[in-house]
Amino acid sequence: MTMDLSKLSLGELKKLQNDIDALIADQAKEALAKARKDILAIAQSVGLTVDQLFNGGGQPKPPKKVAPQYCNPKNNTEKWSGRGRKPGWVIEALDTGSSFDDLKI
Repeated sequence: MTMDLSKLSLGELKKLQNDIDALIADQAKEALAKARKDILAIAQSVGLTVDQLFNGGGQPKPPKKVAPQYCNPKNNTEKWSGRGRKPGWVIEALDTGSSFDDLKI
C-alpha cells in the first residue's frame, strides 16, 4: 500500500499522524496483553507463578556473611572482612608502614 503524501494538506497530514499514533498505541497495548497472557500460560504449564519465574520465587537471598580477616592491632574489637571500603583504622595502619599481613587475624 503506497500513498502519495505530498498531495495531502497540512491538516490531513496531522490527522493521519494522530490516527497512526493512536493505532500504534492500541497495537502496543494488544501486544503487551498477549505477551503477558502467553508468559502466564507458559509459567502455569510448568507449575510456576510469574513471580517465581521472574523473581526467583520472590525470596531474596540473604547476604553471605564473610568471616573477618583483619583486626585493628590497637583495638581488637574492630575487625574487617577485606571486602568493601577499607575502614579508617586499616588506612591509618597502612599509612604508618603496616602491611595487610601485619593486620591478619
